[in-house]
Amino acid sequence: MKALKIINYLITKFMPLWIISFAIIAYFFPSLFFVLEKWPGPALAFIIFIMGLSLPANQFIAFLKKPKLAFLGIFLKWVMTVSISMVLALVFFRTSPEIATGIILSGAVPGGTSANLYTFMANGATVLSISMSIIDTIIGPFLTPMVVKAFAGQLIYIAFWPFFLKMVYIIFIPISIGLFSQWKWGKSVENIKPFVTPFSAIALFIIVLATVSSAQDAISVNLPLMPLLIFVVFLQVLFSMIAGYYVAKLFRFREGECRAMLFQTGICNTALAALLAMEYISPLAAIPAVIAVVINLTLGATMAVVFHRIDLKEKTSKTDVA
Repeated sequence: MKALKIINYLITKFMPLWIISFAIIAYFFPSLFFVLEKWPGPALAFIIFIMGLSLPANQFIAFLKKPKLAFLGIFLKWVMTVSISMVLALVFFRTSPEIATGIILSGAVPGGTSANLYTFMANGATVLSISMSIIDTIIGPFLTPMVVKAFAGQLIYIAFWPFFLKMVYIIFIPISIGLFSQWKWGKSVENIKPFVTPFSAIALFIIVLATVSSAQDAISVNLPLMPLLIFVVFLQVLFSMIAGYYVAKLFRFREGECRAMLFQTGICNTALAALLAMEYISPLAAIPAVIAVVINLTLGATMAVVFHRIDLKEKTSKTDVA
C-alpha cells in the first residue's frame, strides 16, 4: 500500500511532465503507438466510469437537496467557455478551419475530472464542484454535438448523429454505470479507490500517445503554427478561469463557490475533445485539445496552490493579530 501511495504521488505531482514526455515520444516515434489507434474510446470511457465510481454518494445527495446553484453554475460555464473559445478560434485561426474547430470543441465539452481535485486543493466548494461535474457530464452528450454543429459547422462539416452517439457511449453510459455501482455497492467500491489514480493516468496516457502519434504528420506540416496555437489555448483556459471566477462574484456566489466555478469553467475534458476530433474531424483538429490537456493540469494546479497559499497567509495573519 505504501508503494501505491508513492506511485499516486508521483503521477499526481508530475502529471503535466508525464503528458509532455509521452507526447514528445509519440511525436518522434509514432509507429510504436499505431497499435493504440482504437484504444482512446475505451480508455476515456474507463476514466468516466471511474469518475462516477469515485463521486461520494453523500455529496450527490446534498446536491439533490439544493441543486439551483449547480444548475446556474453549469449554465454560466457553457455560455462563457463556448463564447471565449469561439472568439479566440475565429480571431486567430479563421483561415485554418480544422484548428479553429478543434479550439471550439475543446471549450464545448463537459468539465474535466481534475476540476474537483483542484477545487478541493484550493479550499473551494467541493460539493458544488462535484455536483456541477455530474450535471455537466450527463448533459454533455446532448450539448456538445449541438454546440459544435452550430458554431463550428460553418467552418467544417460535422456529422451530428454519429458524434452524439459516440458521446452517449463513452460519457453518458459509463458515468451512469459508475454512479449506480457507487450507490449499489458503495462499501465494496471503497476498496478499489486507491487504484483509481494510476489506472486513470494509464488511460489518459493511452489517449495522448494515440492522438499525437496519429496526428504526427499533421503536426509536422503545421509546425510553424504550434507556438501561436499553444498561446491561444493558454488564453482559452486562462480567460475561462477568470470569467468563471468573476462572473460568479457578480452573481454573489461565496468565495469557495467562486473557486469551484473557476475550475469548472477553465478545465474541460479535453481528452474527450481530442478523441472526438480524431474520429469525426481530423488529426490536426485534435492538437488544440492535446495542448489543452497539459495547460489544464498545469494552470489548474498553479491556481489551486495560489488560493491555498492565500488562505494560509490570511490564517497566519489572523493568528499573529490574536
